[in-house]
Amino acid sequence: MDGLMEFNRLPEGCISTILSFTSPQDACRSSLVSTTFQSAAESDVTWQKFLPPDSADIISQSVTPLKFSSKRQLFHLLCNPVLIDGGRKSFKIEKSFGKMSYVLSARDLSITWSSEPSYWTWSSLPESRFSDVAILRTMSWLEIQGKINTKMLSPNTTYGAYLILKIIDRAYGLDLMPSEISVEVGGNMVSSGTAYLRTLGHQDSKKQQMESLFYANRMQMLKSRVVEGDGRVARERQDGWLEIKVGEFFAGEVEEEVKMSLMEVKGQHLKGGLIIEGIEVRPKVQ
Repeated sequence: MDGLMEFNRLPEGCISTILSFTSPQDACRSSLVSTTFQSAAESDVTWQKFLPPDSADIISQSVTPLKFSSKRQLFHLLCNPVLIDGGRKSFKIEKSFGKMSYVLSARDLSITWSSEPSYWTWSSLPESRFSDVAILRTMSWLEIQGKINTKMLSPNTTYGAYLILKIIDRAYGLDLMPSEISVEVGGNMVSSGTAYLRTLGHQDSKKQQMESLFYANRMQMLKSRVVEGDGRVARERQDGWLEIKVGEFFAGEVEEEVKMSLMEVKGQHLKGGLIIEGIEVRPKVQ
C-alpha cells in the first residue's frame, strides 16, 4: 500500500509515460487504481503509444470520416474495421494487445483471369465488408496472390494469413485436388503446405462422388506432384465467412514484401462456385 501511495505522488505525465509501455488492456485496468491513475490512463500521452505510427495516414485514407476528441477514443474507433484505400482494404487494431491487422479485398489481390467475365464475375454481397467480391464461374485452375509490406504491420510480431471465402451450394470440382499454399517474405519461402477448398467435416454429395470416380486416375497422378503438407480445410469465421490459413510469417523491423498465395496444380478439371472476399493478415495470439 505504501508503494502505491508513493506511486500516486508521481506527476501524472510520468505515470502516463509508464502506462504507455504496458498494453491497452493494462492501461484500462490501471484506471481503477485511483483517480490519478484514471486521469493518466485516459491521457493522450498513454494512448498515442498504442496507436500505429501511421495513424494519420489511416485517418486520411478512411472511406468514412473518423470523428474523435482524444487518442483513447481514436484507438477504440480503430478497434472496429475501417475501410481504407478507396475501400480496397480494411484496417483494424486488435483491442487487447494493440497489434495491427488488415484485410485485403479481392480487388486488391491478383486473381488470374479475374477480368474475364467467362471465368470470373464481380458482384456485391450484403454480408461482405467490401463493395464487391470475386465469384468463380468456371475455370480449370486457380491462382490467387496477395501482397503486403511489413512496414504496414506491427514490428516483431508473428502474423497469420487467411484466405476469406464462401462456397455456394451449386459449387463443383473445388475439392477434387488440393491447392498449394505458401507465404514468401523478401523473396524467401517461410511457409508452405496444401489445402482443400472444402469445410471441416464436409461430406461429398452423389455428384461429387461421381466426379471423384471420373477423375480418380488423373487425381492420383497429379497428387504426386503436389507439395506435401497438412491438407488444411476451410473453417467458419465469426462473421459468417470461411477461411483457410495460407501460412504464417514474422514481421520484423526490416521493411520487406510479403507474398501470400493459393494455387491449384493445373489438373484441367473444371471448377466453379467459389466466392473470394479477400485475404486477412492478422497477428497471432500468443
